[in-house]
Amino acid sequence: MRRKWSAVALAVALVTAGCSSDLPTGDAAGTTTPARTGDGAGFFDRVEFERQLELRTARPVGFEDGGPEPGPWEQMLDPEMADTTRYAKPGGGHHLCFSNASVDNPWRQVGFRTMREEVKLHPEITSFTVLDAEAKDDKQVSDIQSFADRGCDALIVSPNTTATLTPAVEAACRTGVPVIVFDRGVDSDCPVTFIHPIGGFAFGADGAEFLKEEVAPGGKVLALRILPGVDVLEQRWAAANEIFADSGLDVVGVEFTDGDAARTKAVVDDYLQREGRIDGVWMDAGATAVAAVEAFQDAGVPIPPFVGEDQQDFLRTWVAEGMTAIAPTYPTFQWRTPVIAALRVLAGAPVPREWVLPQPKVTGADVGDFIRDDMPPLHYAMCGCESMPGYPGPWK
Repeated sequence: MRRKWSAVALAVALVTAGCSSDLPTGDAAGTTTPARTGDGAGFFDRVEFERQLELRTARPVGFEDGGPEPGPWEQMLDPEMADTTRYAKPGGGHHLCFSNASVDNPWRQVGFRTMREEVKLHPEITSFTVLDAEAKDDKQVSDIQSFADRGCDALIVSPNTTATLTPAVEAACRTGVPVIVFDRGVDSDCPVTFIHPIGGFAFGADGAEFLKEEVAPGGKVLALRILPGVDVLEQRWAAANEIFADSGLDVVGVEFTDGDAARTKAVVDDYLQREGRIDGVWMDAGATAVAAVEAFQDAGVPIPPFVGEDQQDFLRTWVAEGMTAIAPTYPTFQWRTPVIAALRVLAGAPVPREWVLPQPKVTGADVGDFIRDDMPPLHYAMCGCESMPGYPGPWK
């Protein structure tokens, strides 16, 4: 498709694979002095930034005018529909194939479980073949090539990386099998549809706008990031930086933590000692949000307004501590959509060329609605799975 997109999952996958940034390891006292980062300008696209901010308030389009409103995993924002009649296969007995980048972090694990349960909802799917690339480009290229001999009626791909997987996806398109890409994109228009939430600019702006409202002018904001160079994370920070620029807030630090909880606590502690206080915390991903909160607790100072994400551990801490917070999301309910899209394509029904899904946020007004005390700490609340048969079993 025309746009390249990535998931926060890519950043987490890079962390768990052992990639590192140029952060110091800390001094003898255990504090850290990470290097300041740039302003994200190289990743800032004003047209796309403004488009994503507008999409946050766009009215979703469902499948049937006047019918019941579909779940967010079926909704579309500003769609341009594609004709799929040439792929129609009347009747059932469909064989869906899925080339998955990996299941190497909680976000992808929650998503994949949700996808498998979605498949079970459709008796017309008689076979669902999945190959896991284990976060390896060469394996995913081989996986996609092998699907050519497996009798797939439709191929779903979540690419490990964009550039390397593009030729493999294009080759799959040439076989005549409809290809559906989601989560991370490829540099090609050949997939029938590309499915993703709004994007990184929207995520970053949600958090920055919240802090602009909640922190008094002149307040000190600390921005915590995972890794440099991951496009969706760079977009998140570029959007936040744009909003902070005329907010009256003092961004005292923009620091990489490598997604490591201990390092996150050390960075926050260092800034508390250096600045005397921190009045707001912005994060480009919430995996270590609880660790950042604990740094304030350990220091015996109030927890300031916080930007986290929709993992259960952060949501529970938010309520338990009476925090002022927000959780932008990259919703795992998007894993349901490729299955739905594949069946629509095989029915010859139109689908969006770029299927943009809503990207909700958790606020103080509704955070209690998303807490599930019986779910694992790293379960993502926006799974769209609570009404699925068998919940919560498969996700536990």
